[in-house]
Amino acid sequence: MTSNDTSRPTDPDCLFCKIVAGEIPATVVAATDQAVAFKDINPQAPLHVLVVPRAHHGDIAQLAAADPELLSGVVALADAVASEQADGQFRLIFNSGPRAGQSVFHVHGHVIGGKELGWTPA
Repeated sequence: MTSNDTSRPTDPDCLFCKIVAGEIPATVVAATDQAVAFKDINPQAPLHVLVVPRAHHGDIAQLAAADPELLSGVVALADAVASEQADGQFRLIFNSGPRAGQSVFHVHGHVIGGKELGWTPA
């Protein structure tokens, strides 16, 4: 996606829109026409990748309501990354809202894996 691409909604102030557009560097590990996966800058596990749709949507509920097919594409890319890097075993986490830990308001799934994961929901 480029800044001239009007086929997808973008937010010029959004960090992840800028990463998707190539304006801010990131370690991209996989990409499709629908989504981009890149390494988290503060990894919490051996595999910690963020998967973001190329189109800007504020959170997971907004994405699901607006474009379920795109949500499916995000999940499929998460699965592909985990299959390649964590034997297909992973946790996929979407934080929705600031009290849930969302700090960038462009929907993104955290693909966590690469080790035995405990359960710490909060």
